Amino acid sequence: QVQLVESGGGVVQPGGSLRLSCAASGTNIDINNWHWYRQAPGKERDMVASVHNIDGRPGYMDSSVKGRFTISRDSAKNTMYLQMNNLQPEDTALYLCHVWARVSSNPYDHYWGQGTQVTVSP
Repeated sequence: QVQLVESGGGVVQPGGSLRLSCAASGTNIDINNWHWYRQAPGKERDMVASVHNIDGRPGYMDSSVKGRFTISRDSAKNTMYLQMNNLQPEDTALYLCHVWARVSSNPYDHYWGQGTQVTVSP
């Protein structure tokens, strides 16, 4: 199994910043890609950004966050980050970590964290 634990959420004013972290743990895990998703109340879960684990190259970045959010990962720590700057009320959501990973020689599978809440409010 792959366990994912997010942290770093909180309440900030518009224009503020937060840095989210997602730490992965497990035995003999092999992470292919990392993703951040977010889900606001009453809305669908949408991908925010992704990063390739092998070289740290960013993949997808939603147009609504381009220029404000930066995704990265530290493969030695099995941790992914999302630096969020100039936060706006529309960024308010539960932010969830997702990986496409496998344990030992098992097939790759989807794994999700529980999420960390980000609230942007005056």
